[in-house]
Amino acid sequence: MTSKITVVGTGTGAAYDGEVLRGAELVVGGRRHLDAAPLPETAERVVLGPLAPALDVIEEYAGKERRVVVLASGDPGFFGIVRALAERFGSGRLDVRPGVSSVAAAFARIGLPWDDAVVVSAHGRELRTAVNVCRARPKVAVLTGPGAGPAELGAALAGTCGDRVLVVASALGDPERERVERVTPDEAAARDWGPAVSVVVCLDEARALGPVRTVAGVPDRPGGWALDEDAFAHRDSMITKFEVRALALARLGPRLGDLVWDVGAGSGSVAVECARLGAAVVAVEKTADGAERVRANARAHDVDVRVVRGAAPSALDGLDDPDAVFVGGGGADLPAIVGACARRARRTVVVAMAALDRVPAARAALTSAGFECDGVLLQSSRLAPLPGDVTRLAATNPVFLLWGVRTPVSDEGVVQ
Repeated sequence: MTSKITVVGTGTGAAYDGEVLRGAELVVGGRRHLDAAPLPETAERVVLGPLAPALDVIEEYAGKERRVVVLASGDPGFFGIVRALAERFGSGRLDVRPGVSSVAAAFARIGLPWDDAVVVSAHGRELRTAVNVCRARPKVAVLTGPGAGPAELGAALAGTCGDRVLVVASALGDPERERVERVTPDEAAARDWGPAVSVVVCLDEARALGPVRTVAGVPDRPGGWALDEDAFAHRDSMITKFEVRALALARLGPRLGDLVWDVGAGSGSVAVECARLGAAVVAVEKTADGAERVRANARAHDVDVRVVRGAAPSALDGLDDPDAVFVGGGGADLPAIVGACARRARRTVVVAMAALDRVPAARAALTSAGFECDGVLLQSSRLAPLPGDVTRLAATNPVFLLWGVRTPVSDEGVVQ
């Protein structure tokens, strides 16, 4: 029988357990953990860098029933090394002694509950996911890493999230170096924060105390979507009808961590629905009254939608590349707008058109940008009352919905 691998979490106020370390023959951890712990003089030390070589050494020692201790920060089962160890050796081989996670410590320092916070890791991962979650949610904890720290996060949010404040927690648990600072995204972007940052909390302070939660973390999906038109303020029925919106949402696939553009937003019904499903959303609308209507609808549904007033495609300049785009207007400029969106979209572009004549040019704009295209003509008839307590079918105007999906390409350049 092989021995247990003991995983000890600390670094946010908890002291190392000398009894756990006593007799250890191999101790693995970051350099600061190894330097701070009272290690046995005879123990071999492995400084964590690339994970695979360290796991090989652990396997060698544990397989010979030699005592192995792994040191980690906070709770090593929360975005920590427990996952890699369990995948390699099996969860039954692990004896995990968690400390307080940096996220829990950071929220404790600022006196806020965090059962309603979304936690996202940017350590060794793409920063854009964390940025989009911060745009979409009022309370987010971001685990940082090299190239994805407070400065980079602040630079990405500056100018687009004026109601957000960043709480930067550094060296949590160190009585001499610990710092917890509130800064604006612009202030965060202008500083060199060094390597001691533990976690960054992004807050809309007006909504920092959300409602009581039953399920922690990621918010529940809304109970319904493709809402009735009367759920939105709109002008002269100029709104994407719910039948069209239902299929458009299915093809857009908005989710937490995504960025969605609603181009030619009108009432913003698609933008609001995407935000309700968790995405960060930019609504592009050329008219002043339309832009204010989008803002009002976003407020009414308690979601964050960034409104950019201007005419596409020029209004798209300077926006971050989206995962998905809905184009609901455009007129004679539609092919140019669809082409501009297709060149920027990472996954999907969906176009709604009342004029059938514009379908070929929009389709050509998508296919020339490398999208696989499909589409459908949607025409529905709704129940409508008649005098005498009877019902008729009232036809809605037909709409052609066209969508393009980018074919994923592997790292080797092969179409998947």
